[in-house]
Amino acid sequence: MSRIFYVTAALITLLGVIGCSNEGEQAQQGAQQGMPAPSVSVVTLKQQPVVHEMVLPGRVSPSRQSQVRPQVDGVITERLFEEGAYVEKGQQLYQIDEARYLAQLNSAKADLKSVQANLKTLEAKARRYDDLVAQNAVSKQEYDDVIAQKEQAQAAISVAEAAVDVAKVNMGYTKVYAPIGGRISRSYVTEGTLVTTNQAQQLATITQLDPVYIDMQESGASIITLRQSMRKQGSMDVELTVDEVTGKRYEQKGSVKFSEVTVDESTGSVTLRAEMPNPDGVLLPGLFVKGHVITGRENALLVPQRATTRQPDGSLSVYVVNQNNEVEGRTLEIGKIYRDQYVVLNGVNEGEKVIVTGYQKVKPGAKVNPSEWQPSSRGSR
Repeated sequence: MSRIFYVTAALITLLGVIGCSNEGEQAQQGAQQGMPAPSVSVVTLKQQPVVHEMVLPGRVSPSRQSQVRPQVDGVITERLFEEGAYVEKGQQLYQIDEARYLAQLNSAKADLKSVQANLKTLEAKARRYDDLVAQNAVSKQEYDDVIAQKEQAQAAISVAEAAVDVAKVNMGYTKVYAPIGGRISRSYVTEGTLVTTNQAQQLATITQLDPVYIDMQESGASIITLRQSMRKQGSMDVELTVDEVTGKRYEQKGSVKFSEVTVDESTGSVTLRAEMPNPDGVLLPGLFVKGHVITGRENALLVPQRATTRQPDGSLSVYVVNQNNEVEGRTLEIGKIYRDQYVVLNGVNEGEKVIVTGYQKVKPGAKVNPSEWQPSSRGSR
């Protein structure tokens, strides 16, 4: 009897425990069904303009630069320009003492007049000998001698005329002119300085600052891709970052002119030259800049890198929120990287919503509460 009582009590206790367990599970399921869907931030995909660029270190070089040098010997008597000013091509810069060269010019002119007078005498003599030789009044030899003297006088005139021309050129060189237009440097000589044609020191330097060249360096391997883009586009635009602290770009845009056809053996790089307008003279020769070579433009779908997950096989995947606010997993096929985003070739479509933050709290098939992601927002991935 007592044994039956104990068995009955045990069954009643077991049934009570099972009943409590079922009630707990039902309560837990009810609590889960009543929980709100997790919030996630999403970005709605759309076609955006993408500018592909290659960032290269560069240095500013003048498009034209000329060292002003004397072409005759003499003493500088006058400087005719303001240091640091803009000078025009053909503008006189210096005056060299011309007294000696003026005397040489006058002497050459006098020599020319002398040989011209001698020619007139010999021409008159030759005309007289024409008649005399016809009458056999003079020998043929004497006649030939007169003709030869006349031809020598004509040659002497040519020599004297050349001497006059040389004297005029030297006289002109006493005035030193600007060979090109541009900004002139300080003067390296002063009035009273003796200058010579073979001296190492230039008188001044003229630099043309508009336009300027940007010489950039790129590795030999990457230059192949760049040259292919040049062949396709014909020309490529170039932008500059002068101040790396602010990141502000120079307001003018240039274009690539050419690239060297050989790789520097010591650095393994190739020089790429671009021409850049510089109307205000902001870019100075020797200035280091950062060049942005525009290699292409397109409209593409962009997915933030922070929205992607790298899978064990190396592929990239994202979570997409469908029209029912349910999560779907997608594998991406990407192209180039644009800033902090991927250019997507396949895997998602325009108009779809990709989870950017909060995606590790959800799984495919889960319900979520999406809100538009703001790039400035800070949230966990």
